[in-house]
Amino acid sequence: MQQKQFLVKENKKIAKNTYQIILLGDCSAIKKSGQFVNIKIEGLFLRRPISVCDAEENRLTLIYKTVGKGTSLLAEAQPGDKFDLLTGLGNGYDTAKSGASPLLVGGGAGVPPLYNLCKRLIAEGKKPTVILGFNAKDEIFYEPEFSALGASVIVTTVDGSYGKKGFVTDAFAETDYTYIYTCGPEPMLKSVYQKAKTSGQFSFEERMGCGFGACMGCSCKTLAGNKRICKEGPVLEKEEILWH
Repeated sequence: MQQKQFLVKENKKIAKNTYQIILLGDCSAIKKSGQFVNIKIEGLFLRRPISVCDAEENRLTLIYKTVGKGTSLLAEAQPGDKFDLLTGLGNGYDTAKSGASPLLVGGGAGVPPLYNLCKRLIAEGKKPTVILGFNAKDEIFYEPEFSALGASVIVTTVDGSYGKKGFVTDAFAETDYTYIYTCGPEPMLKSVYQKAKTSGQFSFEERMGCGFGACMGCSCKTLAGNKRICKEGPVLEKEEILWH
């Protein structure tokens, strides 16, 4: 973990209640896809954890939904504004287990960390298929970006306004995969767990206090014992998950 200052380069709306912010700063602590940062927002006591969409040497891309006071304030950030970030948090995904044709499944705000994962898998010579799930057409983002990487992309919408009507798991029949990586709301993760034909890695979202394992506020039970989502997670192996 590192504490660093970042400068806003761009902050724009890319879908309904969804923003992309590009920050300039030291990204060296971010080693794996699926890690997250904890961002300090002026006037608020607790930092806000946000998954890393993409990270290069000095360019950090985050995608977030405006769901409360913190993210609403973040949406007002302008180029030149400065933010204090804790970076390199969480364990991230392990690409070594993917096999030749991994399946990446993202739902809504769970889509962003899969972008850097997809980029890394393709760089390793893998051929990923990506399923992006949204409620409706106006919530869709990053379909062209995943396609530009060279991935096969399927989009599902619950209301059928775009792509395949239904949930992400309704598109499983169209895929042939060797492993699953997924991130999204817990009901979606549970459905993916139940319908997956292979092992996989599941990234969970929990309310966090510190974000680096000190407060124990995001602990959850697993077959391997209690784990802190911010420290030993947010990525858990399929075989160790215990559902509530």
